[in-house]
Amino acid sequence: MIRPAVWRPADGLTLEPNALRAATEREHCLVLTAGPGAGKTEMLAQRADFLLRTGTCRYPKRILAISFKVDASRNLKERVRRRTGSDLSARFDSYTFHAFAKRIIDRFRPILTGNDALDPDYIIGNSKVTRRQIKFSDLVPLAIQILETSQVARNAVRKTYSDVFLDEFQDCTDKQYELVKLVFQGTTIRLTAVGDTKQKIMAWAGALEGIFSTFAADFNAVPLNMYLNFRSKARLLRMQNEIIRVLDPVSMMPDEQVAGNEGEILAWGFDTSQLEAEHLVTQIAGWINDEGVPHSEIAILVRQQPDLYADVLMAELEKRGIPYRNEQQLQDLSVEPVAMLIVNYLLSLYGTREPVAWLRLMNQLIQFADETEQAQTRQDWQKFIKLERKQAELFDLLDDRWPSGWSFVENFLNRLGISSLTALSPDYESATRLNEVIQETKTRIEEQLKIEPDLIKALAKFSEDQAVRILTIHKSKGLEFDSVIILGVENQTFWGNEADQRCTFFVGMSRAKQRLVLTACQTRRTPPCNPNRWSEQRTPHKEFLGYALPFLERESGLVQK
Repeated sequence: MIRPAVWRPADGLTLEPNALRAATEREHCLVLTAGPGAGKTEMLAQRADFLLRTGTCRYPKRILAISFKVDASRNLKERVRRRTGSDLSARFDSYTFHAFAKRIIDRFRPILTGNDALDPDYIIGNSKVTRRQIKFSDLVPLAIQILETSQVARNAVRKTYSDVFLDEFQDCTDKQYELVKLVFQGTTIRLTAVGDTKQKIMAWAGALEGIFSTFAADFNAVPLNMYLNFRSKARLLRMQNEIIRVLDPVSMMPDEQVAGNEGEILAWGFDTSQLEAEHLVTQIAGWINDEGVPHSEIAILVRQQPDLYADVLMAELEKRGIPYRNEQQLQDLSVEPVAMLIVNYLLSLYGTREPVAWLRLMNQLIQFADETEQAQTRQDWQKFIKLERKQAELFDLLDDRWPSGWSFVENFLNRLGISSLTALSPDYESATRLNEVIQETKTRIEEQLKIEPDLIKALAKFSEDQAVRILTIHKSKGLEFDSVIILGVENQTFWGNEADQRCTFFVGMSRAKQRLVLTACQTRRTPPCNPNRWSEQRTPHKEFLGYALPFLERESGLVQK
């Protein structure tokens, strides 16, 4: 333990003044607004390090972080572990709102009575079945019901935590905020809410208007703003500033921050989606082969329905042999810890050059061991996998790698044990959910093998470091990439509430670190599934493309291809 006055940011990082103030606050609640690339997650990780390392979060108190997406929750947990070490990070709990609500339900389930009563082995499904099954949307309301009913439940949560982090707070709904107030308002627990009003893209799901000012009033929170963007190059920052000028003028970045010509912005128009796909895949191949951009650092973003908007592009990627990952098709499976555990194990078992998969696997396997035991744990697993590789080589001489490969997975999971598997995620405390994810992983691998018979290449579909990412703008939130393509910047794609669409476009274009590409087509072919309300005739979105025009590499505006 060290004195607060001598604490310095972990790993020698330098924080801007407001970020440093937020990280070291010891008395007040905070409401911190920050733009994309400003380092919100890093600030929270550094704050966790400060609170734990200085004893400001006194043992045995813990820190609770609540996020809105599973991958954001896990990213923050991992970053805190890297900053604080495994011993201190063991007192850091990182959940989504729904996972936090489920923990309350599981712990205080007997409080629920009548039609809301639940059996100990209840499950989450698509409909409500008395005592046996609840819907995902029931989690937060049932947690609220428990906390409203039981002072014991409220006190138990309050006594556990000294600090609470609320990430991406601009997307907080009325029920979620009701849960926060019910548990923490009027206590001495320090709350730190962070987010960006310019990235509010959950209005359709009930995100509250003016949530930052409401929170500041309800919790007497000190407002702070982080202006610096450490993600995007200068040219991209200037384009972002033009949108910020419309969304939130007071948050515009200082002129000195956006000076310079680094970065690249391109806008291309095409007669057809086939021409668009052919040209983009040629460019992507050049970025990978000529510039050395990793596959995972290239993202193709669509406003919605990647299966529909990127179907021609995916076919062209397949034709050119460029691995890609359709995030919608994976349905969040790729962020399930046990799914990636299985994939990394198979890559390590069968692959000859998979050092990244091996490192990821080792990090997952040793994360729950004490630091003194980690070396021995790593050595034991290396010995086990070495023996399994020899056995797998023998099987290769007699049979295909699949389905025999799954028998090796079963041996691996059995050796790991149910307690270690459960520790990977709070969701896995439900044996039903754990088994569901394992079986879904097996099914998805088999589906990929129908497309790509080579097991290693099929597994690459799951692996971020070996595949171009295709995802919705909404799913890209919180992520960053060297090169970002926003597909279909057209009126027929970005329609609806103007303010919401502007925020959505801002989120998409601010994912880019080095290069941003915008495309529009005159004709976008109807997908084979023949969706309703599909318009083949398209018109460029003048406002969104207009933000890019002053900063294009070519001064002629939207370049036709």
